[in-house]
Amino acid sequence: MTDTTDATRAAAAAAAGRAAGADGAPLIPRPPQPGDTDRADRATGADGAGDVERADELAALFPALHAPQYWTWGRYDAQFSTVLPPDELVTNIHLVGFTDGGRVVLCRDDRDHWFLPGGTREHNESVDSCLVRELREEAGARLLGAPVWLGAHRCVTDDPVPYRPWQPHPEKAWLWGWAEVAVDSVPTNPDDGEQVVEVRAVEPAEAQRLLLHGHDAWWGELIGLAVELRSRPH
Repeated sequence: MTDTTDATRAAAAAAAGRAAGADGAPLIPRPPQPGDTDRADRATGADGAGDVERADELAALFPALHAPQYWTWGRYDAQFSTVLPPDELVTNIHLVGFTDGGRVVLCRDDRDHWFLPGGTREHNESVDSCLVRELREEAGARLLGAPVWLGAHRCVTDDPVPYRPWQPHPEKAWLWGWAEVAVDSVPTNPDDGEQVVEVRAVEPAEAQRLLLHGHDAWWGELIGLAVELRSRPH
């Protein structure tokens, strides 16, 4: 058996740390930064045509999700795109979490409101830390692997001040993804969050039905998009 050098061992350990995280949990990749696509294209020789065709295909499959929206609760003009925003614009992260058998995890709060787990990034909080925290707080769930980002809503508000002082303003982005998860505890329900009274894993069609109570049609299509992309190689 060939001995490895200390340098080789150190490199292997560093690579393992990057792959799994310091605590052994899956490492969640950050959303792409400006210029990432250009660097990838230069490395592969791709011209980006396939990405455009895929985006057009998904927009045709899920027209309500891709249509311009106005979110009255925050006075946001919102537009969904499969092109991911820069990290500094992402203020909210939400997940379509799939359990064994392809069931979707939903949460119900004390207002009888069903929603996908996720929430607002704290000051200087990374995307991966926010997602792990919100899953535990709202669903008692943990990731079984890295998320696959579905896309994001780019939002612009005419409110004079940001929702939180440290958030970008007037433009921000809501990031959506899917991942395999395990629900293995109870929601921690912090005082400043939604008070979850039920966590349920249901078939995708039932998840769509529950989310459409009190939500616009695009919420159902968001589940459909997650199901569609989960069925494809990634």
